[in-house]
Amino acid sequence: MQVDAPNLRGWASDGSFGTKATRQGLTGTRNWLFVKVHTDEGIVGIGECSGWPRVIQTAVQDLKSILIGEDPTHIERLWQKMMCAIMGHGMVGTVGGGAMTGIDMALWDIKGKALNTPVWNLLGGKIRDRIRIYAHANTAEVALSLKKRGITAIKCGGVSDPVRKVAMLRDAIGDEMDLMIDLHGPPWLTPADAAQVARALEPYRLMFVEDPIAPENLDGFRRIRDSANVTLAAGERMATVYGLRELIEKDLVDIVQPDTGRAGGITQMKKIAAQAEAHHIMMAPHSGSLGPVAEYAALHVLAAIPNGLILERIEDDWVGRAQTVVPHPLQENGFLKVPDGPGLGVDIDEAFVKQHPSECNVSIPGAAKSGAYAEGTYDEQVYVQTRLKRGVYFPKG
Repeated sequence: MQVDAPNLRGWASDGSFGTKATRQGLTGTRNWLFVKVHTDEGIVGIGECSGWPRVIQTAVQDLKSILIGEDPTHIERLWQKMMCAIMGHGMVGTVGGGAMTGIDMALWDIKGKALNTPVWNLLGGKIRDRIRIYAHANTAEVALSLKKRGITAIKCGGVSDPVRKVAMLRDAIGDEMDLMIDLHGPPWLTPADAAQVARALEPYRLMFVEDPIAPENLDGFRRIRDSANVTLAAGERMATVYGLRELIEKDLVDIVQPDTGRAGGITQMKKIAAQAEAHHIMMAPHSGSLGPVAEYAALHVLAAIPNGLILERIEDDWVGRAQTVVPHPLQENGFLKVPDGPGLGVDIDEAFVKQHPSECNVSIPGAAKSGAYAEGTYDEQVYVQTRLKRGVYFPKG
């Protein structure tokens, strides 16, 4: 069985998370890159690359030159070969991790189809038949709507007024639902401000506080850990076991969140989970910007690992998401069923995908109106910013 050249399928309705565009009546903020790997025996594997899709597409085209003619069932060897091929360009980041992810995912899909078994079976078998999910809500109205639909956990986001937002949501949903907050920038909090926010969030019994500081600042996590009794989560912007090693080995977080579309593939997701398991750290894969193929991959991984906690899902995502793949998984009572079909158990509706070509992959977050930046500083576009008006920003308990 030999690998033929991958066929790339790019899709997007607009330029990432800061702008919106409309195509054929469908409005959204999504950019996904799908990869198809064809074999000489007629088996086709599907993968998805997240992170920076239009750039990653070029990286995949580069990597195909070292994969054509190889046996696709030797997944670990091919992963090592790809890693060696790109290491000369520097540390593996969004582009390298995303390219290897899509190809690796497709190879697991091929192997499962060749052996007529789901990917989770190749990873050691199922621990669970369904995966708990959490959805996103920033208002009481949305949170209560999700609760009514069976969702049992929600996450809010934004750093403009985090403590009051959490207080409002906790009051609205009560104690029976799990609540989380994502504090990511820009602008990112300084470690001192993040520690103070974390302390103020202690009374609300959050499942986790996510990305309280910029991902490069690992030492800052220790400062927060020593200052507040909250559950910390991070890791979505890091790739491979090497990229997440310090976060795990230094016990800087309680929950690790590798992105199923850019962490290096299912091969790396399984290894990262094992790293975390050794430190009693749970795993809750990032999925906020992922498409439906990578969501399937996350379901297989979470089904097979003991420390799988929960999966992020934007329950009210772009309306075209449900038309992109067949079948589209539907949540029931706050869970997604683990797929049982061979491989990943999903296929892409290529006719629909072709109607929505990628237009742009970068945009400046629209944080001016949200108040994330200090008044009058939005045009500075700084990466990290100390919070001002501290008497208002940090409410008393």
